[in-house]
Amino acid sequence: MYIQFREFNPFDVWIWLRFSTIPSARERQYIEEVFNSWFYLGKLGAFNAENLQVQDTGLDISYMNYDEQGYDKSLLALMHNMGEFEYEGEWGRCWFDLGTSDAIALDILINALTQLSEEYVTIEELYIGGENEDWPIEENENNSYSMYDN
Repeated sequence: MYIQFREFNPFDVWIWLRFSTIPSARERQYIEEVFNSWFYLGKLGAFNAENLQVQDTGLDISYMNYDEQGYDKSLLALMHNMGEFEYEGEWGRCWFDLGTSDAIALDILINALTQLSEEYVTIEELYIGGENEDWPIEENENNSYSMYDN
């Protein structure tokens, strides 16, 4: 899977996928579940690089002391909004307001999409940010929703 970062604004970013074929309904479901799960974790503050106590401890985590106030001692790192996933031919895209979530969120998404591409639906290209010339973005197209919307 080819990965490229283009112009990036974390408060207004499109993530683009090009598949090897037009994705089936089941393949679309896999993709959307990955993105929805990723967003929900981000909405709940999971991508907070200031509170990676287990990761920072190293390999031996047996009996480690975990600071329960560690989360409260760090800045909030919350995603704000996600648009509906859209498809056009071999392309898929989704809009995000990543809010104050840390860049680790993108690494985790890339890792998940890489494995998804290996096992379930072949993703040829992943673009983070920017716009595709052949699929323009309308200014009012950022119809977003929150995980708390119906």
